[in-house]
Amino acid sequence: QIQLVESGGGVVQPGESLTLSCTASQEILSSAPMGWYREAPGQRRELVASIMSGAGAMYGESVKGRFTITRDNAKNTVHLQMSSLKPEDAAVYYCNAEVGFQQYWGPGTQVTVST
Repeated sequence: QIQLVESGGGVVQPGESLTLSCTASQEILSSAPMGWYREAPGQRRELVASIMSGAGAMYGESVKGRFTITRDNAKNTVHLQMSSLKPEDAAVYYCNAEVGFQQYWGPGTQVTVST
């Protein structure tokens, strides 16, 4: 059973930056997708960014150009650098890994963007 643990959430003002990190409890092959989803109150969980070897990174439309996902396979870690944050980016952010046919989720970390 793979466990994912997120860190880095918090409260920021619009326009500021924040970096989220997620570490897996065991090795995840670089060919397996890892990424971030987010869920705001009353909304569906949506893809923020995903990364895997061979396919590179993909982003949700609303974060393209502002967010960057990176992955350190040696440390089983994936990072999400978020810049130019907007109030609509506020949500619980979940780390995700897809290994074989199994989806793994972290418990989530809250990001609040508010003046």
